[in-house]
Amino acid sequence: MTAESRPAAGGAEGAAPAATDTGHHGHGHHGDGKLKLAVGAVGVVFGDIGTSPLYAFRETFAGHHSIDADKLHIYGVLSLVFWSMMLVVTFKYVLTIMKADNKGEGGSLALLALISRSSGEKRWTWPIILLGVFATALFYGDSMITPAMSVLSATEGLSYINKGFDPYIVPIALAILIALFAIQSRGTAKVGMLFGPIMLCYFLMLAVLGVMHIVDHPSIILATLNPVNALYFFYVDGFTAFIALGAVVLAVTGAEALYADMGHFGRKPIGLSWLCFVLPALMLNYMGQGAMVLEAEMGSRLGLIQDPFFLMMPDAWRVPIVILALFATIIASQAVISGAFSLTQQAIQLGFIPRLRVEHTSASAAGQIYIPMVNWGLMVMVILLVLFFGSSSNLAAAYGIAVTGAMFIDTCLMSVVLFSLWRWPAWKAVPVLAVFFIVDIAYFGANLIKVPDGGWVPLAIGLIIFTMLTTWSRGRKLMQKEMAEGAMPIPVFVKSAANSATRVPGTAVFMTSSADGVPHALLHNLKHNKVLHQRIILLTIKIADVPFVREENHCALDDLGQGFHRLILNYGFMQPVDVPEALKRVTGCGAEFKMIETSFFLSRQTLIAASKPGMPIWREKLFAWMLRNSESAMEYFRLPTNRVVELGSQVAI
Repeated sequence: MTAESRPAAGGAEGAAPAATDTGHHGHGHHGDGKLKLAVGAVGVVFGDIGTSPLYAFRETFAGHHSIDADKLHIYGVLSLVFWSMMLVVTFKYVLTIMKADNKGEGGSLALLALISRSSGEKRWTWPIILLGVFATALFYGDSMITPAMSVLSATEGLSYINKGFDPYIVPIALAILIALFAIQSRGTAKVGMLFGPIMLCYFLMLAVLGVMHIVDHPSIILATLNPVNALYFFYVDGFTAFIALGAVVLAVTGAEALYADMGHFGRKPIGLSWLCFVLPALMLNYMGQGAMVLEAEMGSRLGLIQDPFFLMMPDAWRVPIVILALFATIIASQAVISGAFSLTQQAIQLGFIPRLRVEHTSASAAGQIYIPMVNWGLMVMVILLVLFFGSSSNLAAAYGIAVTGAMFIDTCLMSVVLFSLWRWPAWKAVPVLAVFFIVDIAYFGANLIKVPDGGWVPLAIGLIIFTMLTTWSRGRKLMQKEMAEGAMPIPVFVKSAANSATRVPGTAVFMTSSADGVPHALLHNLKHNKVLHQRIILLTIKIADVPFVREENHCALDDLGQGFHRLILNYGFMQPVDVPEALKRVTGCGAEFKMIETSFFLSRQTLIAASKPGMPIWREKLFAWMLRNSESAMEYFRLPTNRVVELGSQVAI
């Protein structure tokens, strides 16, 4: 089977349909204090958006499309930043989308699974799936750019400590990034304990620096909160203001992390930490940067706007603040990398990515995982991005388009939730969606202008990953269909073979992706070895479209007679699959399972590309390559290596 859950076709027989049995899984949010969870959220969830003051305000004025740093533009930009945070982060994510959780879990794939399970709009299922998969592909592009952008921008602050660092900025950034990826296999539990306090100090530092300059220009507070200044910016400059949105959006990159990490901390603690701490700290710093530039002489404004964050700090504080900012960017990068691991595990379970080796780095926290292929692949791409762009200002041209694309897709998926799941009336849903769509389209359109300057990079990465995800999903379905067409009904097989074949002591577990029909491995074993074990388990693993399945719904057993049993193990898409551990808890089919007396039979398919309807030849070859390189079912399902027999077969699709 590959026992597939939707895991995988890679090597066993493909994947089974999602289990319909759902279950609720508590995340322990009620047991932990809300304040403690809120502090933890500050350390993990807000790292990306928290490091945006290092470059967002600068890029708006001194980026690829610079504008004058005068009162009109500074007031307009600050007003845009504030209302973007209110509309995008607060109203869209914290108050609306985060309510659309899938048994406590968030993120594009969790939202996609929720819609697929609950929506009655079957005719929209395929377009919705494509949108969710493309959002996933864009996330991978963002997870490559965020570490490069964050660490590089903070490392550039070393030049304000000593100009002698200038030639070594890129090498130092690369060394930090390589070290960050190198320690991933050790797990982040111990390091994660430091994230909260460090980020608390970092956000306090942002607020203090901002207040130090706001006192010199207090009117900037009302100017920032007044939306008229943002509208006046558009009225006076029109297209220039629209282009500026491409840099302003850098202030809200990381907003989608609030939704993706909701399962770790809960909606209320994340909302609490955002509204009461993170949002005020960020806005105080942005207003402080604007006040500092406005209070400077006209001639010196151009110099200040080149790097207002590092120039706003007193000389005596510069070293500790630069070091603190560097730690904050490392934490922000860590959060994105961990998010890529979690998203990959979900995608494997839901059948969009081949089986990959997943290592659990914590005995107590199932969500702390390490995926070597993803880790090293991200590291290579991050290194290439740093070397190719060379500076955070150049990299800013590539930053934003993947995020705004994912935000737009989230709004599209949210529209399905409002109408099909929550049954909002049109008078209530349309105005909310109209605001969200207008904001998302404006930001995405402004970022499209940056495509020639580097925005093509995340789009190209996203397109490649999207092609691979959809090819794997489509190829698995075709392969399962081809194998199901020749499957023998199990009652017929039991009656004919059970009495004619020689029975030998022990237990044989045949893993199959389908709960119907005889597994190919069983047919091949009988054909070549001409024996059947005394107890035969036909095992199928199903992955439900919920994060976790209740323990009581985990196992379904059916006695087929003649020593044959059909066993179905149900898992949520956030749960690791461990077959030997699950078999220890199975009762009702004879004696207790002993691994020393149990043999596992797997069927490994070799794909033959054929000119059949379904997929172009090039995609069939791509699918075959992914199939060959997927993790073996033995390792993925944690089967004992000395108790596994693999039987090969060829499949043409």
